[in-house]
Amino acid sequence: MRFLAEIDIMPHKELLDPQGKTVALNLKNIDVHDVKDVRIGKHIEMTLDAADANEAESKVDLACKKLLSNVIMETYSFTIKSI
Repeated sequence: MRFLAEIDIMPHKELLDPQGKTVALNLKNIDVHDVKDVRIGKHIEMTLDAADANEAESKVDLACKKLLSNVIMETYSFTIKSI
């Protein structure tokens, strides 16, 4: 079966996010006001083949842990759907 995984990777809330801070500070320059915080992460879409949803979930989880995210500095979450 073929699956589509949508993966979101974000920096831990406890860590400084310099990109997010820069965006938050500069939004006022384009007349966007009252923004309290901005956090910037990554969104990844992965198409993969697996026997079932459990196998697809295991593959995506392994990819996130070992390659796509830095688990010391980032958190990840994902959804998987059959396509």
